[in-house]
Amino acid sequence: MITTYSNLLVEKKEGIMWLTLNRPDTRNALDAQTLEEIEAAFTDAEADEMVRVIVVQGAGGKSFAAGADIKQLHEREALEALIPGMQGLYSKIENCSKVTIAAVNGFALGGGCELAMACDIRIATKNAKLGLPELNLGIIPGAGGTQRLSRIVGKGRALDMILTGKIIDGEEAERIGLVNYFTDEENLVEKAEAVAADVMKKGPVAVQLVKFAIHKGYDVDTDTAMWIEKLSQAVAFGTEDKKEGTLAFIEKRKAEFQNK
Repeated sequence: MITTYSNLLVEKKEGIMWLTLNRPDTRNALDAQTLEEIEAAFTDAEADEMVRVIVVQGAGGKSFAAGADIKQLHEREALEALIPGMQGLYSKIENCSKVTIAAVNGFALGGGCELAMACDIRIATKNAKLGLPELNLGIIPGAGGTQRLSRIVGKGRALDMILTGKIIDGEEAERIGLVNYFTDEENLVEKAEAVAADVMKKGPVAVQLVKFAIHKGYDVDTDTAMWIEKLSQAVAFGTEDKKEGTLAFIEKRKAEFQNK
């Protein structure tokens, strides 16, 4: 497993892993090395009980991630599209037990936009530029973009954005629901910290269970989804954190969750 990073800056602080894409000279393009390092960082975070939230951001102030490395993309053959690749990595990110936040400033295009959509919560600045312009290259979004965008903003808006190659700013992204929060560039880190702090007040096991219930229940019939919710709740009822959370409420004090 990678223990040192060339294309990422990784810092753990007060329950948050700050994962910064650090290729500003390429607008933080997502080449093979960077994707390998992102996967390694998420694997590390999964194994670290002290990490509750992962914040993904881009270095340089001009780009979150401008997408896949086009030079590498040009060399790819048809069957290479069938390997898990970026799509597989983003599915791992979506299913990560930690809460993930994309802090988007500057360009988040193609694979960069898909990376943001794989995260649980998205925050964008007025300088953010989000879009899936892959059709300009004669290809389609292939890292979950066609599916996540349509589920987040609706089929009609997804078709419009992808077919026209429309790139929208952070304010428009917040208006249509592509991002959850809209803020000024200078407040982006502070906003990410505030959202992370709200998450970290909650029961850790319950946080994992609600992510599981939503992701696994979203694309099945309602009755099956309700059973996923019910069984997840049954697990929560059996935890020490449930006992602590309910007792703390009764005693009018702050809960001290133990992730048990």
